[in-house]
Amino acid sequence: MTTVRSVRKQIEHMGALPTLPTVVRKLLEMCENPKVSLAEIATIIAQDPVLAAKILKVVNSPIYGFPGRISSLTQALLLLGLNVARGLLLGVSVLEIMQKSIVGLWEHSVGCAIVAKIIAKRKGLKDPEEVSVAGLLHDIGKVFLSLKFPDLYSHVIAEAGGRAIFIAEAEKESFGVTHAEVEAWVGRKWNFPQGLVEQMAYHHKPGLSKHYSLHTAIVHFSDILIRGRGFGFGGDKLVPSVNDTAWRLLDLSDADIREILIEMEDVLEQAEDLLLAGKAA
Repeated sequence: MTTVRSVRKQIEHMGALPTLPTVVRKLLEMCENPKVSLAEIATIIAQDPVLAAKILKVVNSPIYGFPGRISSLTQALLLLGLNVARGLLLGVSVLEIMQKSIVGLWEHSVGCAIVAKIIAKRKGLKDPEEVSVAGLLHDIGKVFLSLKFPDLYSHVIAEAGGRAIFIAEAEKESFGVTHAEVEAWVGRKWNFPQGLVEQMAYHHKPGLSKHYSLHTAIVHFSDILIRGRGFGFGGDKLVPSVNDTAWRLLDLSDADIREILIEMEDVLEQAEDLLLAGKAA
C-alpha cells in the first residue's frame, strides 16, 4: 500500500491539474486576491473562447436556474459571486478529465450538483449556488488520484466492482486515504472557501463538518439520491445509507422527498445538453 505521507506529498505538489489551461491556473491565482474585480476575471476568461463557452453553457444550464438568460461573462460572475465562480472554473476545467478518469463521473457530478441546489433552495439556504458547486466538485479527489496514480486507481475501481465494496473502502486499502481526504488537502492548498472545503471533505461523514453541517448534509444526501437513481457512475454501484446526523439536519418529510425526486427528474432531463457536452469535450 502506498503510504499516506507519500500520497499527500505527491498530490499537494501537483500544484495544479497538469491539463488545466494556463488561463485557468492564472484565474485560480487571481481569485485568491481579495482586491480582484469580477470584470478583471471576466476579461481573462474571454481570452479563452472554449473556456468562456463552457462557463456560459453551465451557467445557462438548469443547475443554476438561469436557462438561456445569461449572455455575458460579467453578468454570469455578478450573479454567481467569486466563491461560486472559482469552484465553477475548476469544475468546467476538469470536465474532460472526469470523463477520462472514470466514465460516468461527469454525469454523476452534474446530477449531484442539480439535486444539491434543489434541496438547498427547499431548506431556504441563502447560497444554493455554492452548495451546487460543492456537489459538482464532491468527487474531484477521484480525479486527482486517477491522474497521479492511474494504474493503481484503475485497480481500485476494479476492486470496488469485483468485491462489491464502496470505492472509498478500496481507496483506503490502496492509498490509506479516501478521495474525500484528498479533496480537503487540495481545497486548503488552493485556498478554497472553508464552506466548500468542508462540503467536499466530509460529504461521506457530514457529522464532522463544524461550520457547514447542513450544507454538507445536503451534498451527502444528494450524492446518495443520484447513486440510487443510477445516474452516472461514481466508481462503484452501491448506494450507502443516509448518515444519521445528516438525516436529522435535513429534516425532510416523505412529501418533501417525493417532491425533490419529481423536480430532480425534470431538471435532469433539461440538463441533457450539458451532459452531452461532457461526453463531447
